[in-house]
Formats: sequence, C-alpha cells, structure tokens
Amino acid sequence: VINGLIATEDTRFKEHSGIDFQRTFTIIGYNLIGKKQGGSTITQQLALNLFSEEGRQRNFFKRVMQKFKEWVVAVKLERNYTKEEIITMYLNTVDFGNQAYGIKSAARVYFNTTPDKLTVPQAATLVGMQKGITMYSPTRNPERSKARRNTVMAMMVKSDFLTQQQFDEEKETPLNLHFNAATVNDGIAPYFRSVLKADIKNIFEEQGITKPDGTPYDLDRDGLKVYTTLNYDMQQYAEEAQKEYMKVLQAQFINSWKGRNPFRDKALQIEQGVKRSDRYKSLKLEGKTDEEIKADFNTPTDLTIFTWKGNVDTTMKPIDSVRYYKMLLRNAMMSMDPTTGYVKAWVGGINYEHFKYDQVKMGTRQVGSTAKPFTYTVAVENGFSPCLTVPNVPVTIDGYGEPWTPKSSGAPLPGSITLQKALAYSQNYVTAYLMKQVGPVAVSALATKMGIPNVPPYPSIALGTFDASIYNMVGAYGTFANKGVYTKPVYLLRVEDKNGVVLFSQKAIPKPVVSEEVAYVMTRMLKGVVTGGTGYRL
Repeated sequence: VINGLIATEDTRFKEHSGIDFQRTFTIIGYNLIGKKQGGSTITQQLALNLFSEEGRQRNFFKRVMQKFKEWVVAVKLERNYTKEEIITMYLNTVDFGNQAYGIKSAARVYFNTTPDKLTVPQAATLVGMQKGITMYSPTRNPERSKARRNTVMAMMVKSDFLTQQQFDEEKETPLNLHFNAATVNDGIAPYFRSVLKADIKNIFEEQGITKPDGTPYDLDRDGLKVYTTLNYDMQQYAEEAQKEYMKVLQAQFINSWKGRNPFRDKALQIEQGVKRSDRYKSLKLEGKTDEEIKADFNTPTDLTIFTWKGNVDTTMKPIDSVRYYKMLLRNAMMSMDPTTGYVKAWVGGINYEHFKYDQVKMGTRQVGSTAKPFTYTVAVENGFSPCLTVPNVPVTIDGYGEPWTPKSSGAPLPGSITLQKALAYSQNYVTAYLMKQVGPVAVSALATKMGIPNVPPYPSIALGTFDASIYNMVGAYGTFANKGVYTKPVYLLRVEDKNGVVLFSQKAIPKPVVSEEVAYVMTRMLKGVVTGGTGYRL
C-alpha cells in the first residue's frame, strides 16, 4: 500500500522535507499550459486532512492561502514525525467510501482482510480510489477501478516497486472483492456507541456547539475525536461472557418448556409483539387492513432470525417469528469503577443487529429485590445493627392507601433472624418490618440521592416495585463501594475537533450520601449475599 501510494502521489516522498519544490515548479509549468496537475505531497495532504475544517478550497485565491498554510504545517509535521509515521497517519485519515475511513477499515470492507495481508492488486485498487472515491469505486465502477488499479501498478513499475513481469502477471487478475460494507452493527460495543452518538448530538444541540462556519457537525465525517472511559479488554470479556452464559441459559429455558405451550394464555402479549414489529408498522404505512396484515403474518416467508450460533436464514410465518423472539432471554450489563464513576463495560442487549433498543440506560425494568439495600441503609443510618434479631413473620403497613401486607417470595426462614441473614437470603417479611420502622419517604429520598429518579414514597418500594435502569442501579450500588459517596456514572470524557480543539468535556462529580461507617456496614452485609446467601451460586 505504501509503495503504491508513493508511486502515484509523491515519488520523492522520502527525499523532501514536506514540500517538493522541484515538483511544485514543474506542476506550475504544466498548469500554465493548460495541463492541470496536482502538486501536494503526501505530507501536505495529511496537513489538509488533519487541520482544514472546510476541506480543499475551490476559490483560487482562498486555495493559494490554504496552500501556504499546508506548507507551514507540512514542514512542522516533517520535523516532529518520521516518514513512516507520516504515511501511516495519512493512510488513517483518508476516506475510501462505504463508511470505510482509514486503510484498516478499507481493507476489511473491500477485501475482508488486514492491511498487511493485502495483495499488490488489492493495495493498488485502494490507492487508486484516492483519485476519485466514486469514480474509481470497485463496487460502483469496477471497470474504471480495474483500469485505475493497473495504472497504479504501472507507476509502481516505473518507481521500481514492482517488476515488469509481476505487472504483466497481475494486470489481468479480477478485482476479487470480498465486499462487506461497514455498518453500525459491526465492531465492539455497538449499544454503547449508539447511546454515545445520541448523547453527543444532544449535547451539541443543547450547548450550541457548531463548526466555525455555524453549521452542525457531522458526527460520522468531521473527524471528531471522542474520548470515553470504556476499557477495550473489559468490554471484550463482557461480550464474550454474555455469549457463553446466555447460550447455556437459553437452552435450559427452552428445555424447561418441553411438552408445554408457553403461549396458552398469552394472546394479548403476542398481539402486542406483532404491533411493535417493524413488519406490522410497514404494512400499516402501506395502508393494509387488519385482515390483510393478519393474513401476511400467517403466510410463510423467508426470514433471517437471530440465534446464539449466528444468523439463520429460514422460512417461517412472521407470527411464529414473534413467538420465537418472545422465547428469547434478554440481558444487559454495565461495569463501573465506583471511585471514579468511569464506566468500563457496557452490553446493552443480546444482539444489536436484531434488537437495537439499549437496555443499560434507555430501558427500565422493575428492580425487585435489588432495591432492598436502600431500606436497610436507612435502617442502619437510624441505628439498626446487622446483628439485630427480628421475627420473620408477615407485616402490615397502614396509612398509605390500602393496607400493604407483602408475601414471602418463597418459604420464609423460620423463627427470628438477624438483619444480616435476612438481607443475605432476601427475606421479604424483614424488609417490610424495616420499612415500617423507617418509612417510605426516607427510603425514596435516599434512592433519589443515589441517582435513581421517580421512586414513589410508598411502602412497596421496599421490595422494588419501581422501575429503574441498569445504569442508575449500578451508580447507586457504587455508593456502597465508594465509602458512601455517590458518583454518577460517566462514560464520555471529552470531544475534540480534528485539530485537537476541545469542544466538550466533563468530569465526574462526587456527592456524599451516607457516612463512611454506614457504607462499610452495608458493604459487609451485601457480601453476605454472595458468600452464603441467594447470590452464592454466582
């Protein structure tokens, strides 16, 4: 790739210091006699790619001024970087079309390989595209692309990067594309990237952050540098763990329904699933009647469905695909450093291609027993000891509408038990007892301070009858590990333009919620959940 680029764009690249005066004067001569030629060195082109907001100027006088700026920047680049670093940076800043930015992405998109494994014809094809991304696109204009490829290889022969024999052997070879257009579904952390992009867009709109000319930034094409807290290795481990574990759980779940109809009394849920589907919405937009839509959903058709072994092409009724997806277990997870608030891993769902909705921050679910520590925290703040023994019997709380008497989720532990053991084994009766002592207003207020909004002050919140996101729950639990200090989860650190100018930045803001002593007691109690309680098998 490098040899092809030098041969076609800048034959004296290794000899000049950013500006090729010999070539410049030659080009001026050609232009004066009407033969238009480009005279920018690779270093100058890199300078344009890195530091020009408006791209190549078309106005002659503006272009002249821009050219002088390119020269200054090019010389500075040559003084601070090696030739290898300069050409590597250049190859990582160019657009190859089809959302392929940089040589690594281009090699994958067009040939399903890596830059170091590109053949000479493949490398020449990509280099040739720099003369015109659309005109010489191997997907849109294959004949032109092949001709341009051969021109690049001929120039490589002229520069002694390729022998005549090699050229003769390679010039007739087909393009041999393995086209795989880059999509938002590809790559690591797709759910995180979708949330991040939406956040940046909203921040720019709310804060009026625009380009110097007042136009909005194109987040895909304007070369913005986005700095996040995500840890690449931890993200990979999280995604791999999800696939490995969910594959087993899904098989166990399906097996548990053998011989039974899981949808016997679920007609309403299936109907809701149909109406939420893209297929239903599309048919509605086409003006189809309910009867026509029903017939469509009961007609076998070719579909691609998600499985944990990969996508499967099959023929089935769309209504059956709704039932199939209703049987799929879903999960999401987020990992955070409780001290800094930095999010380290974010898995928003089981497959972004098929299920775009992020379940870390966008989705909320009833939190259930994970809310119990909030009631215990208020109790500990009010002097209750983990060693306090209370009767594990039904409790009724009055004064908030209908009397509330929660049931046990299973067979309750008999007799009286300590608060430590009650939390470890998730005993509903003891949690209700504590709620009766401290009151729902205090518990609701604590949850709000720990980053969970909209927790109504009713007794039932002790057992988690409110909805919250994983994002907010992880942040709340981080308070215990961070010695009583709540730090809102942070994943976006700053955004810079392609020149390194900071457009937006933020830092985590710690907020004391409970004392260090209370946080310590709660952390010790929560350890009991996983060392001998309901979370032991984890």
